[in-house]
Amino acid sequence: MAIPPLVAPGPALTAPQKARYARHILLPQIGLEGQRRLVNARVLVVGAGGLGSPALLYLAAAGVGTIGVVDDDVVDASNLQRQVVHGVADVGRLKTESAAETVAGINPLVTVVRHDVRLTSANALEILADYDVVLDGADNFATRYLVNDACVLLGLPHVWGSIYRFDGQVSVWFAGVGPCYRCVFPDPPPPDAVPSCATGGVLGVLCAAIGSVQVAEAIKLITGQGDPLVGRLLVHDSLRQTWDSLTVRADPACRVCGESPTVTTLVDYDEFCGMPGASDAASATAGGVDVTGGTGFAEVTAVELASMLAARDRGEAEFELVDVREPGEREVVSIPGARAIHLEEFRSGAAAAALPRGIPVVLHCKSGVRSAEAAGLLAATGRQDVSNLAGGVLAWVRDVDPSLPTY
Repeated sequence: MAIPPLVAPGPALTAPQKARYARHILLPQIGLEGQRRLVNARVLVVGAGGLGSPALLYLAAAGVGTIGVVDDDVVDASNLQRQVVHGVADVGRLKTESAAETVAGINPLVTVVRHDVRLTSANALEILADYDVVLDGADNFATRYLVNDACVLLGLPHVWGSIYRFDGQVSVWFAGVGPCYRCVFPDPPPPDAVPSCATGGVLGVLCAAIGSVQVAEAIKLITGQGDPLVGRLLVHDSLRQTWDSLTVRADPACRVCGESPTVTTLVDYDEFCGMPGASDAASATAGGVDVTGGTGFAEVTAVELASMLAARDRGEAEFELVDVREPGEREVVSIPGARAIHLEEFRSGAAAAALPRGIPVVLHCKSGVRSAEAAGLLAATGRQDVSNLAGGVLAWVRDVDPSLPTY
């Protein structure tokens, strides 16, 4: 459906601007007026990661006058496989700082506004209110629902993208014109039901395919040209190299944009998505003492596990160390002496039958969340000798063997 342009034309273009944006100006659908709209536009990019990286590059190249970027993370070496706005020299820097510097190198005529914070219910409305369009490159469900609800409350369209392994999705959510994100995805999946790119992997170039489509949609919204993806969900399979378009519709019963909305203010989205709070990891004490809250299992630190493994190697202790991660994760980094039993085997009950009783079990994953679920399931079978590695492999690398890679 055609949508009127979201942004009014700005001042007349200068000679340098005309020279830089000449290929846009030559397009009848954009021309001088459309380019003036782009120069006058304000676009917020949520996340300077896989999707945010190509989006930032192409928004800057297109001449979008003000580009906001919100992210509180720092660049890690594992980001460089796909996050092309960052380079080797940027490892350890704030992603917003690195992204702003790269954008300035591409187009010094645009203004970059850094928001070096995590987007939360407390700051989202204030941050988003300064922009015409929001481009969502978030990598977690809590932020996706937060961005959607904030955009609905502010009356903003947001261009959403999602990637995983070889597959991507793109749509434009615009309440009042078409569906919002909650119309199509009213409830988040259970925690860890959908693996993240950090655990399941992602084809690096897929980010460019989806991120560039997001920028194309933002340009169409700003200039009022073409047929934006409002009411359509674009699904990309990079292995088959196919693009499929699905029709999606507004839900009159939607809790945030429906006829009788029940979500009229921003909520705690970590809680809404069932994400563990920061206090959960701290609720256990060191030394194998039972975790508070009645979970039925204990937690050990990485340093304690190293001592336990050394004792096992000397024949002074006996226990099973179990890795519940995906096979690909283990190929990146593993703790020596761990046995691989996937989390799904704990969910099905097969792991409980496979692990002999009478021998203590220590479980681990990447960060401790999935292994905590496995530990709880195993403890629920009546076992009292189950422990979870607090912080998972990341804690092992940090506290025991920093020579190992992380992901």
